[in-house]
Amino acid sequence: MALVMAAGLKGDTAAFDLAGPAVEVKVTRGGRTLPVAEAPELEAGDRVWLRPVMPEGQSARYLLVTVFLQGPTNPPPEDWFTRAECWNKEVRAHGVTVTVPEGAQQALLFLAPETGGDFRTLRATVRGKPGVFVRVSQDLNQASRDRMRLNRYLSELKKGAGEDEKALHERAVLTARSLNIKLDSQCFDKPSEQQAPCLMQNLDQMVLDDGQHQTMVASLTSGAASDLITQLTVTPTAGAGYFSPYVGAFIDLARLLDSFRTAQYQYSPALGLAEGDKLGLRLNNAPSFRKPETVLAAALPPVGDRGLPVMRAPEGKREYCMDKPELVLPVEGAPLVYGTEMGHDFMLRVQMKTGQTVELPAKPEPGKGGFAIDTKGLPGGGVDAGVGGVLKGSWGYEEFEGPSFRLRSAQAGGWTVKDKTALVVGRTDTLRLEGAGAACVERVELKDGAGKAIGTTWRAAEGEGIDVEAKLKDMAPGPVTVEVKQYGLKEADEVRLRAYAEAGKLKQFTLHAGDRVGVLEGTRLDEVARLELKGVEFRPGVLERVGGEDELKMAAEGTAGGLGPETGLTAQATLKDGRTEEAPAVVGEARPRLKLLSKSVDRAGAGQAIRLGDSEELPLSGKLTFFVKSEGAPFARTEKIEVGTEDGALRVMLGVGDGSLVMQDASTVRGVLDPMKSFGASGFGPLRFRAVRGDGVEGEWQGLATLVRLPELKEVRCPDSADKPCELVGTELFLIDSVAADPRFQTAVAVPEGFSGTSLSVPRPNGTLLYLKLRDDAAAVNTAVLAVLPEP
Repeated sequence: MALVMAAGLKGDTAAFDLAGPAVEVKVTRGGRTLPVAEAPELEAGDRVWLRPVMPEGQSARYLLVTVFLQGPTNPPPEDWFTRAECWNKEVRAHGVTVTVPEGAQQALLFLAPETGGDFRTLRATVRGKPGVFVRVSQDLNQASRDRMRLNRYLSELKKGAGEDEKALHERAVLTARSLNIKLDSQCFDKPSEQQAPCLMQNLDQMVLDDGQHQTMVASLTSGAASDLITQLTVTPTAGAGYFSPYVGAFIDLARLLDSFRTAQYQYSPALGLAEGDKLGLRLNNAPSFRKPETVLAAALPPVGDRGLPVMRAPEGKREYCMDKPELVLPVEGAPLVYGTEMGHDFMLRVQMKTGQTVELPAKPEPGKGGFAIDTKGLPGGGVDAGVGGVLKGSWGYEEFEGPSFRLRSAQAGGWTVKDKTALVVGRTDTLRLEGAGAACVERVELKDGAGKAIGTTWRAAEGEGIDVEAKLKDMAPGPVTVEVKQYGLKEADEVRLRAYAEAGKLKQFTLHAGDRVGVLEGTRLDEVARLELKGVEFRPGVLERVGGEDELKMAAEGTAGGLGPETGLTAQATLKDGRTEEAPAVVGEARPRLKLLSKSVDRAGAGQAIRLGDSEELPLSGKLTFFVKSEGAPFARTEKIEVGTEDGALRVMLGVGDGSLVMQDASTVRGVLDPMKSFGASGFGPLRFRAVRGDGVEGEWQGLATLVRLPELKEVRCPDSADKPCELVGTELFLIDSVAADPRFQTAVAVPEGFSGTSLSVPRPNGTLLYLKLRDDAAAVNTAVLAVLPEP
């Protein structure tokens, strides 16, 4: 037998695009029957009903042969082969039922033309080399799942074919992310009419890992199998390199099965695309009815538990409005949920204010990047703020829970304004509104005192807030009304404010000797074009609103080294309209400057099994010793070094007086930082340091290290079976972001948020080596060397 490929197939032609026959398949377990599309795997004892779907007037007679396999080294018993005559009226009307035997691991079905000794020949061939057919089952199964994801991707893009560029871009990005499809971003650089066709090219190279198994392409383009594919794809017979790995994988199977070719039969692979209770077969080339006749080989769902999909909410702290008509909850990490029907009967479980628990239908929508929730059946009364809604569903016969989401209902009123003087006419200003109903905002409008609409855009802000951008360029000072309309409420909330006319006023320009950047204080500083002080010209940078006034950073063009400490100066400012104004100026003493000479880490405490992959990482349980040198002036004994996190939430002062700083000489100082003592168990992230003079003048921040917390890893326990995952045993495992058996994290396992267990399912280690990323610094790849023990 040989697995036949179309010799003329090129990389720009879609493989397996010939529609073949279909087989109706249903699986019954424990009295419950599911269509084949909703059955990701089989179990021993399952009753599988099959009925071939042949067109009326089918002239060729086919045998439907069902085979169960028990691994590559054990030939299946003869009674594990079941034959059914597709031309038999009883079979065509009522089908045939087979039971999955105990010990079965894979399942195949064959459609074989009727010939003398056909069934015996097929059975002898499979029993002669079962390992080849085990691989056929595995590869066809995975390839079928990959193809269904691709088909869903194409279906979503076709829905957006008439959309504008922005909508198509959003749909394509969300669909690709949901289905784990590699998107060609260069397609969006093309004219709008060419974008959708571009996104549908090179499909067989776009499938990435489905989150539960390696894709067919990945598994067959790594290791020994890749050598055969590489050789084939550069030969003239194989199209001189035009074959993709997707097609090359089947060429590999063809070579493996070529020794089985007989005068009667040649075997051709068929992808089984499950939809409802039909397993539609897709062929790569037309079957032959001349000797050797073509036998179609397709895979049934694998036998045995393959695990549940791991779905995660990418925006865990965000709130979602239950009153929104088209509520979509973003979910990532489970492309098979979006691309197949294996996950089904999804619901969102919500507890109402009344105490009633309701379940709302949820539907996976890859084009929207999440699950669309049908809120029509939501009873009145609403939900409490921040109540957790849990996404639940079924994976085959097993019910499982997905991520939880923070939900709320619309709440009228209660809006506050952070800065009531933020609206200044003559420019575009941003207004921060805060209120409990921020998640439910449908639209925001601004109107002047006469009721005329003001150009407005808005966006959600962190926490319970929205940022409203008001275009006040042509508006006169006066009253302003902000109307905030929420989903589920008939009337809009009104917030009454005033837009102010602010006269330009330059309060003071402050610069420290040796700095290039100074700060201009005043009002209407957006109109400043440049500033000159003692022959040095400064250009405007970042404008900030602080305490009801503007602060504008001004950067010198070139160097400002000629400006020494001096008071009573006057700077000349030029406005954008050409006017000039004077501003008082002060050049203060030079800021203290430090140069980091060296640093070292003393590891102690938790995480001794972990080897950090980034020299910049500092364990929370360790100690950091560093040397700095003062530049420009000696290091005074009253001077301190401040160390803190980038967000400014955690800070500590190191000084000579408490012994945390030790002077080597007048300029060089050693510092010792104990992160656990200084910041506590919740300290993490990038650290920075700066000098602080005795009179309070602060130097510039500089990077110091990245603070990370380490879990305590004990051991890895692995079962005898190489295809089953291992268990990582330890404490504080929630500090891990993901674990993999390879440095590229191609088989990574993500640790869920809020994980409280002491063991975690991980890939089988590479010897005693695991690769992990820490939640405090997910960009760095670290290693852990652990004892690998047999599973108890």
